[in-house]
Amino acid sequence: MLLHFIFIIIGIILVLWGADRLTEGSVAVAERLNIPQIVIGLTIVAMGTSMPEFCVSLISALKGTPDLAVGNVVGSNIFNSLFIVGVTAVITPMSILRSTVMKDIPFALVASVILLMMCLDGRIGRIDAALLFSFFLIFMFMTLKSAKINKQELKEENKLAKKALNSIPKMNPTMSIIWILIGLACLIGGSTLFVEGASKLATALGVSEAVIGLTIVAGGTSLPELATSVVSARKGNSGIAIGNVLGSNVFNILGILGVTGLVCPMQLQGITNTDLSIMVISMIMIWFFSFTKYVIERWEGFILSVTFIGYMVYLISNAGVMDIW
Repeated sequence: MLLHFIFIIIGIILVLWGADRLTEGSVAVAERLNIPQIVIGLTIVAMGTSMPEFCVSLISALKGTPDLAVGNVVGSNIFNSLFIVGVTAVITPMSILRSTVMKDIPFALVASVILLMMCLDGRIGRIDAALLFSFFLIFMFMTLKSAKINKQELKEENKLAKKALNSIPKMNPTMSIIWILIGLACLIGGSTLFVEGASKLATALGVSEAVIGLTIVAGGTSLPELATSVVSARKGNSGIAIGNVLGSNVFNILGILGVTGLVCPMQLQGITNTDLSIMVISMIMIWFFSFTKYVIERWEGFILSVTFIGYMVYLISNAGVMDIW
């Protein structure tokens, strides 16, 4: 069992490091092509934090463990919405833009409801996946279009984009291509190792792959979002945190499961309606809390965090892991 944990730890380190290198290389190429900072910030940098989920879910589906793939996405979204937003709000109240409450949160909620409805028959086929990916393209179009139309938010987004891009080292074209290739290699190799370790761990513990996907895998692949959100909150940029979480949630459902389902249709077994419902409820809670002065207060963050802990206790106790130990 120790070997399985070692595989998981080495795998997630490779995945996270590879995602950073891929993002740095991609940003360097985009800048050389004179792509506007706002576009880079809303696409490459934003998607970079979700690359671990994407690679782990894709590799899981290809290796015949669809519960790990979907469990990773559902678990990551629950982790993002309840734990990351909760902890960040406890650190400092989170101010939220009006457009986030009116557009981004509802879109993330609708995406969650769509996934819940699609999973009622126990599978995500290619038609389901194509629909998810179509919604993802619509979301990206709306995001980029609204950024151009709303000058005030464009100015704020540009500031965030500049901050994100300034932290990325400049490099020449050759180095950027090398970084992209190294990043991809680490993502694929790390994901394979991570999935292998998680799958074997599930067998060793006698629990379903869905439970491992909803807990260990989801928490591991969500580390970039957690780090970004906590650092942003401590620097007084709580708006970055909520945008990071919402963008990641939408990309996880529509982008990751859309592409993964198109490549490899998934038959689900261990993902329950309870898990999917918690994902939807977590988005409803964030939306409800956001309407109070467009701020998520500390006590609201505490409620989100406690809800996450309660869900984890429910998941682990139902899986019978405590009995094994």
